Amino acid sequence: MSNTFFGVAIDCVDAAAVANFWAKVLGRQIADHPTSEHAVVLVDDAAVHGPRLAFHQVPEPKTVKNRVHLDLIATEFEAETDRLVGLGAQKVRDVEHSGTRWTTFRDVEGNEFDLIADDTRR
Repeated sequence: MSNTFFGVAIDCVDAAAVANFWAKVLGRQIADHPTSEHAVVLVDDAAVHGPRLAFHQVPEPKTVKNRVHLDLIATEFEAETDRLVGLGAQKVRDVEHSGTRWTTFRDVEGNEFDLIADDTRR
């Protein structure tokens, strides 16, 4: 095999703004010199909390639901929901299916993501 998973690239209008949101959500650092055209949220030192996220400005706005989205999981589901809303996320819907519950949110540019309740770690 000649490839390695490097990260997730996300199209947006203002890369620095969206990267700042996600850096706060994930407790990570942004690479030096973010701009509205390009910004990167770095992987933490332990490299155990997901991939590198790169944000790239594109000329067209988001018009439909994401085909790919990020999933977060939290043991303190309600507290994390409140924190995400405080950072600028918008709640879209609450779902419970087959014993699993999650909330779908939109980030500061309308990209959907889910927060899953991790009831197994209590």
